[in-house]
Amino acid sequence: MIPNQRHLFDLPENHAYLNCAYTAPLLKTAVRAGVEAIEAKRAPWTIKSDDFFSTVENLRGLFARLVGCTPDDVAVVPAASYGLATAAKNLPVSEGQSIVVLQDQFPSNVYSWMNLAETRRAVLRTVPRPANSDWTSALLDEIDANTAIVAASHNHWTDGTVVDLVRVGEQCRSVGAALVVDGAQSLGAVPFSVPDIRPDFLASIAHKWLLGPYSMGFCYMDPKWHEGTPLEENWLSRAGSEDFSRLVDYQEGYQPGARRYDVGEVSNFILSPIAAAALAQILEWGVEQIAETLRAKTDAIADRAEEMGLLVADREFRAPHMIGLTKSGGFSGELAKILALEKVYVSVRGESVRVAPHVYTNDDEIDRLFYALRKVA
Repeated sequence: MIPNQRHLFDLPENHAYLNCAYTAPLLKTAVRAGVEAIEAKRAPWTIKSDDFFSTVENLRGLFARLVGCTPDDVAVVPAASYGLATAAKNLPVSEGQSIVVLQDQFPSNVYSWMNLAETRRAVLRTVPRPANSDWTSALLDEIDANTAIVAASHNHWTDGTVVDLVRVGEQCRSVGAALVVDGAQSLGAVPFSVPDIRPDFLASIAHKWLLGPYSMGFCYMDPKWHEGTPLEENWLSRAGSEDFSRLVDYQEGYQPGARRYDVGEVSNFILSPIAAAALAQILEWGVEQIAETLRAKTDAIADRAEEMGLLVADREFRAPHMIGLTKSGGFSGELAKILALEKVYVSVRGESVRVAPHVYTNDDEIDRLFYALRKVA
């Protein structure tokens, strides 16, 4: 268990910020890194040509350590949707084959598949929400010999109900389907092992559970897709771009590995240091330790929710880091705004009040949540 880390963030004592799944607060170290990066841009003569590469390679290496792959397997992208669109551009789908998604899946992990299904005359199959919250069994039942792609996540974004990606990955490989994972609502708070899950693509963002900035993300790509087609062409992704004096010697080849898929201006001198500081802290804490710490918090929230008559998924189907609270008849769509007036910050997603604590969350904040819920729920 990680001791409370609120001192590493600049959070007011009278605020109960239980909304990391919406966007995370920045660490003080990440803020300092961002300020230093802005100061450096005020003096652009201090930015060297090597910095265009070393800055992003450091970031690539940190993310590779987080998920258990090599830096060559990581593209740096501006959003999860960019990585998912890259997957859709490169994965084969034949007419009549199916692309499988979950009901109420996050839109960025649906729209690309809608377009791909229409273009290839494939079938978009949606797994209905299971009444018992067992997404894994429901998803496995939909994966068959006609499945081309399974696009899912480690847990459902609305309420944290889990998907066993190891079992899903095994089923995908047994029928020759590709597995594409949206890690936006899990990476950094739930352990993810590329060698165990073996996804074809894994896309994520930095500003939620990776505690980083907006407009920064990552995409793991299995080596078998390293020779594919990127969404865009930019000078940094081409072979030999380290030599600024020879950039007009246009190259057909790309930088090695997944770097061909990097977004333009990938060095991102302002955001990269912020994201790197956050990743370094997560690695120092350890994702397994983060998950264990957050599990204790969400279990305590579940117990108190059930005491006041609210509904939660069974523990075996809950992710460690976020939890959905529901009630018969539903909550008001204005509930999050009402709670915010009490300085309690959560999200209402679908039928659930989504509560997403982190290592800065203390017992007083959880008390404030239930005090406010009893007043308005």
